[in-house]
Amino acid sequence: MEKKEPQVDPDGGFNTLICQEDLEDDELKTYSQSNQQKLQASLFRTSPGTGSRLAAVILMLLAAVLLIVNISLGVHYSNLTDTHLTLKDTERIGKELGELQESYKTAIGAMKGAHMQLDSELNRQQQTNWELEHQTKRRKDFEMQADTVTKDLAKLRTRLPEITVSCKHCPPGWILMNSVCYYFSFADNGGLKSWLKARDFCRIHGGDLIIINSKDKENATVNYLLSHQDPSKTQKSFWMGLRDSQEEGTWKWLDGTVLDEGYWQDGEPNDYDKNEDCAEIFPSINFFKAWNDLKCSDLQNWICEKAPTSIS
Repeated sequence: MEKKEPQVDPDGGFNTLICQEDLEDDELKTYSQSNQQKLQASLFRTSPGTGSRLAAVILMLLAAVLLIVNISLGVHYSNLTDTHLTLKDTERIGKELGELQESYKTAIGAMKGAHMQLDSELNRQQQTNWELEHQTKRRKDFEMQADTVTKDLAKLRTRLPEITVSCKHCPPGWILMNSVCYYFSFADNGGLKSWLKARDFCRIHGGDLIIINSKDKENATVNYLLSHQDPSKTQKSFWMGLRDSQEEGTWKWLDGTVLDEGYWQDGEPNDYDKNEDCAEIFPSINFFKAWNDLKCSDLQNWICEKAPTSIS
C-alpha cells in the first residue's frame, strides 16, 4: 500500500495526499525543503505579534543560558586553576618549609654549640678571675711586705749612727742611748723569763734591770718600745728593776731608792691576789700610764742597763 503524505496548500493548509513513489529524489528534497520553509512561515504568520515576542524570549533565554554556562565554565575553570595553583604553591611552600626546618635545625645546632662554647669560655673566665684575684692578693701582700721592709730600712738608717756608736761602747745586742747601754730582750715565748731570771741575765752581762727615775727616761724607754714593735700584734711587756717584796706598798728600785714618781696604769698597782710584787713596763702612747704590777714568777721580756765601756 502506498504511503501518502499531505500536500501543503500555499495558503497554509493541507491539500491532497501525494504518494512518495510519485516523486523523484530531487523533487522529494525540493519538496521537503519547501514544506519546511512554508511550515516555518506558516508558524510565524500564525500570529505576527506573538511570534516576535516568543522569538525574543527564546533568544533571551538562550543568551541567559549561554551566560550561565559561560559563568559556570569560568568559575569551574577558575576553581580548577586555583586548585592547581594551590597544589603547586603547597608543593613549593612544603619544599621551602622543609628547607626552613633544615635551616632551623642547623641554627639550633649552631646555637647549642655556641652555648657550649660560651659556657666553656665563662668557666675559663671564672678561673681567670680567680687567678686574677689570687695574684692581686699576692701583689698586695708583696706591697705590704715591701712597705714593711722599707720602713725597717728607714729605721735602721736612722739608727745607724746609734748602732755604730753602740758597737764602740756597748756589747753586741746592746744599744747606746743617753750615754747608757741598754738591752731589750724582745724575746718570743721561748725566751721569756721570770723577774729573778731576767735580773740574773742582766747581772751576768755586767748590768741590772733598768731603773727609770725620771720623766725623760720614762718617755725615751716607752718610745723605743713603741717604735720597735708591730702595732698590729700583741704588745710585749718588760720587767724593770722595781718591786715591793720587802714591804707591801713600798716600791723600791734595785739601788735601794724608794719610788718617788710612778707612771702606773689606771687602777695599778692593785696587788691582785695579794701576790703582785714586781713591776713591768709596756708600750703605751700615754707614757704616763705605762706601768703595771705583776707576780714575779710570771714570764715576761726584760730590759737591762749598764754603763758603756768608754765614752770619748
